[in-house]
Amino acid sequence: MSSQVHTLWLVADILGAVVVVAVAALLTILVVLVRTIDIRVTKIKATLTAAKANTADTALIDITAGGVDAVLAEGLEHHLFLGRVLDKVRS
Repeated sequence: MSSQVHTLWLVADILGAVVVVAVAALLTILVVLVRTIDIRVTKIKATLTAAKANTADTALIDITAGGVDAVLAEGLEHHLFLGRVLDKVRS
């Protein structure tokens, strides 16, 4: 085997080793990223499940709003009544 052929085989071996190392590094990065994505998806799923539980009673919002309106109306009536009575007492 001539020295030129030997040199070409050596270069090819080195390039092959570099390619193998690069592929291994890229696959390792891919595995780490996929694992991170999987963990975050699990956390998001838990958050969405909690949000679903928190909003399960949204039907009560209309009932509560009606109660708040009734309390505000009653408070306005008291305010108007006291305003009339206090104006008469001060006069």
